[in-house]
Amino acid sequence: MKIGCVGCGQVGATSAYACAMRGLGTEIVLVDLNRAFADAQAEDILHGTPFAEAVPVRGGAYGDLEGAGIVMISAGVAQKPGESRLDLLKRNAAVFEAVIPNILRYAPDAVLLIASNPVDVMTHVAAAIARQEGHDPAKIIGSGTILDTARFRALIGAHLDVSSHSVHAYVFGEHGDSEVLQWSGVSIGNMPLGTFAAQVGAPVTQDVRARIDDQVRHAAARIIAGKGATWFGIGAGMARICEAIMYDQHAVLTCCAPLAEVEGIRDVTLSVPHIISSAGIETAIYPDLSEDEAAAMHESAHILRSAIEETGYV
Repeated sequence: MKIGCVGCGQVGATSAYACAMRGLGTEIVLVDLNRAFADAQAEDILHGTPFAEAVPVRGGAYGDLEGAGIVMISAGVAQKPGESRLDLLKRNAAVFEAVIPNILRYAPDAVLLIASNPVDVMTHVAAAIARQEGHDPAKIIGSGTILDTARFRALIGAHLDVSSHSVHAYVFGEHGDSEVLQWSGVSIGNMPLGTFAAQVGAPVTQDVRARIDDQVRHAAARIIAGKGATWFGIGAGMARICEAIMYDQHAVLTCCAPLAEVEGIRDVTLSVPHIISSAGIETAIYPDLSEDEAAAMHESAHILRSAIEETGYV
């Protein structure tokens, strides 16, 4: 399956690099407003493939996306000093209005995988634009809280001194400050968190929960303060979603997509578990939540719905 990447900054290039290192794609094509930049990023990634998998990687234009089964989108503009969130959203919506029709002109059957921030709102915008182009809504997926979920699992695993692969834990809602860590559903090796933690002598106290919550919720802010942006974690998450699509895995991943209703808020885009296959989103799975988690989910949905309304894509 051919994979395209539109927007070749840190997130886009790292997503392409992560796909190449995992051996994903029969070919990876990078497209950017700056063609020379796309060519340079592609050449740099290609030079790493002898150490991993021999995936062809090249720069190109929109026409080179023809036949792509997946197109990752991280195109967008950075916030200017003093610029409001609404102005930024409107400028990024304008970018998508140009980018998405160009992609679908050449890759009409591709699954569009959105990473541009704010990803929940931009996925909603992408879905609205794609619908106008007659595109299957199941083939619009935002990276959502896949990275937040990975952070949650990694931190729980570190506390318990077990592999994060053995931790089953999820983050729902917004990819941002209002996200919902589902503590009520955490399990390790098919055992409830509290039971497992007691047996390994690492109780998860309220202080531990508060520390992990802060580290997950504010991870991006800390990383941005230290180096300006995040890209490695989300690049790996994008590659994981590509893998689920490419190999028709029917994997359960916390991605974002438009939903009819969440906790009383209608027509909102946020993250819940989705079954991801070669067709895109097969099914959205709504989780069992505690009373507090349900209230937090309502608040997250309300915040995102308000932001979506600001864009005009309602």
